[in-house]
Amino acid sequence: MNNEFLLMASTVPDWVSASFPVIRLVLLILMVVLAVAMILVVLFQPASGDGMGAISGQVSDTFYSKNKGRSLEGIMKRLTIILAVSLFVVSLLFFVTVIVYVGA
Repeated sequence: MNNEFLLMASTVPDWVSASFPVIRLVLLILMVVLAVAMILVVLFQPASGDGMGAISGQVSDTFYSKNKGRSLEGIMKRLTIILAVSLFVVSLLFFVTVIVYVGA
């Protein structure tokens, strides 16, 4: 099975196989930047106590809770999702380049 990957790496043009180490380095740096950004965004999010009202029977249907998507908290949650999806895609691309090109 490993020979199939080596065969696939040998069928690509030379300029493509020569650029794989640079592409992997760029993707690795991008992964680190996205991971640090995601950690910071998650740390800056306020703690949500949405489920706490169900214990005491309080109804917390306020104007703020209805318009939460337009607030800073909604923006931070949306940014967390965007960063997580982009980190997933970049890491998939990185590991595909590792699998396709096994050269030194």
